[in-house]
Amino acid sequence: MLYSKTHSQIIYLKKTNIKNISSHLTLKKIKFALKIKLMTTENEHVQCLIIGSGPAGYTAAIYAARADLKPLMITGMEMGGQLTKTTDVENFPGYPNGVMGPDMMEDFRKQAERFGTDIRFGYVSSVDFSGAVHKVVVDENKTITADTVIISTGASAKWLGLPSEEKYNGFGVSACAVCDGFFFKNQNVAIVGAGDTAAEEATYLAKLCKKVYMIVRRDEFRASKAMVHRVLNTHNIEVLYNTETKEILGDGKVVTAVKVINNQTKQEQDLDVTGFFVAIGHNPNTAIFKDWLKMDETGYLITKPDSTATDIEGVFVCGDAQDKLWRQAVTAAGTGCMAALEAERYLAAKEFA
Repeated sequence: MLYSKTHSQIIYLKKTNIKNISSHLTLKKIKFALKIKLMTTENEHVQCLIIGSGPAGYTAAIYAARADLKPLMITGMEMGGQLTKTTDVENFPGYPNGVMGPDMMEDFRKQAERFGTDIRFGYVSSVDFSGAVHKVVVDENKTITADTVIISTGASAKWLGLPSEEKYNGFGVSACAVCDGFFFKNQNVAIVGAGDTAAEEATYLAKLCKKVYMIVRRDEFRASKAMVHRVLNTHNIEVLYNTETKEILGDGKVVTAVKVINNQTKQEQDLDVTGFFVAIGHNPNTAIFKDWLKMDETGYLITKPDSTATDIEGVFVCGDAQDKLWRQAVTAAGTGCMAALEAERYLAAKEFA
């Protein structure tokens, strides 16, 4: 088995485009990366292949390994998923004092490996689900065949693309009000977005925060009338129409304000906030499956009702790759459990058919 700490670190830094390795989170991610095996180039066959890590993938791995399916996990380039970009996680059961996102994913990894999951660093470059045995190409040069495939590639939040947004990500900037809103209790925050998700998260934040500025780029919402009505009737939400975020201001450690500009009058102002939430949508990481699996208009994979199974036998989907509603670590973990159990039952039925 090829395993190189130096090689792993170089690849990880290149692929994730880390510019500042001094932050606590980045160092956590590097330590996490150094413990993952690299792919070999020899082709191989496995009973259960898990594509992607994170709460869904690791939970699937734990259940699949305990069922003696000897799962192989290909981590993807963002090992541990979106939680490796967060600081404190306080809404996942089992951590009464909260936990850092990277530490939580490290615990998940250790538990999956404890039961025999083969975890390897790499990315899936293409798939072929045309036959009874599924083919997956990793790093564009290695083919793995599998009796079952569990997809847990997750979804990535859409960002505005501001350098300051990246700088303060996890230190006042968040893409999940439900996850992080509690940390801004009785403080002023801003949220950018105009759809149903933004409206829902704004009203959620309004229950916790002193003041919520809602930044809307156009002169109207994209949200449903019911959600707009709820926002406009919440006393501590101030909607800023025709407004765009110019820069997120901070003291080098945390967010202290947000500079916005009215795109009609060109007037600028600084909003006195300590939190900045981005609610402009998510992109499911599912592009490589578009020729094989059914997905909705935004790219979320479609599974059978009350199941993680797809229309292709032996292929299952869990986590945010198929969940555009809840998008929580605990719900992702739940569907990871379901996917592994369904994969086990699928293989058992084939064995005794």
